[in-house]
Amino acid sequence: MTLYDFGAIRTRMGSALFGMVAGPEGPENRARIHETPGPRWFPEDRPIRRVHADASMFVGGLRALLLQSLHPLAMAGVAEHSDYRGDPWGRLARTSTFLAVTTFGAADDAQRAVDKVRGIHRRVRGTAPDGRAYEAGDPHLLEWVHIAETDSFLRAHQLYGSQPLDQEGRDAYVADTAEVAMKLGVVDPPRTEAELAERLAAYRPELSGTAAARDAARFLLLTPPLPVLARAPYTALAAAAVAMLPRWARGPLWLPYLPPVEATVVRSAGHVLVGGIRWAMTANAG
Repeated sequence: MTLYDFGAIRTRMGSALFGMVAGPEGPENRARIHETPGPRWFPEDRPIRRVHADASMFVGGLRALLLQSLHPLAMAGVAEHSDYRGDPWGRLARTSTFLAVTTFGAADDAQRAVDKVRGIHRRVRGTAPDGRAYEAGDPHLLEWVHIAETDSFLRAHQLYGSQPLDQEGRDAYVADTAEVAMKLGVVDPPRTEAELAERLAAYRPELSGTAAARDAARFLLLTPPLPVLARAPYTALAAAAVAMLPRWARGPLWLPYLPPVEATVVRSAGHVLVGGIRWAMTANAG
């Protein structure tokens, strides 16, 4: 096989991955995000740019969804108002576009993205199976979604990122994400890694594995709509995401806990997979 063949394969793989994550409008959105002139919320040297540009986000994103599902009210909102089963890749594309716009896009575009999400949140409300009312715009629920996401992205980057952050960088990343969280309606989000851990611990009494959460976990880990060739890599991705969850989060979701296997086989497979994604996506970054 020639170098040209390898290059063509790499380009095709990168395009396929980018298309799955960013959707059919991905190339157009990427051009707008990166080429629109004007000030940004975050300068190029900020940690949020390093973390959110890395292939480790694939693992962190899946881990975040699993962790977020443990809050019964947040999960009720997803189950009743989200088409994650019927259109999981559309939901992924919308989420990835929001992250890209707020991290790398022009400030005006980032604010419009936030305003759009807040408008959607105002319409998402209902009653959970346990009888409690919920609203997507509730600052307390917003904070849970935020800290679960921030913790997941940061942990994935520390384990699988190409350039893991030092302590100062990790604190700065949490502080960066707090800026977006406040614009979305979170009140006083954590701004250091230590504060992030404290907030996560404070939510633990509210968390539980509902039937909806376990159903979502089964769908995300075992039965997502994927082409045959993508199933084996996705299985490795799912295993890496589960291995990053704390033990207290796995039991309620009926997920396994196998430390020796996770520290060796799963972690090695995760590094190979994320490295492969990074290699393929780099060819498609221009």
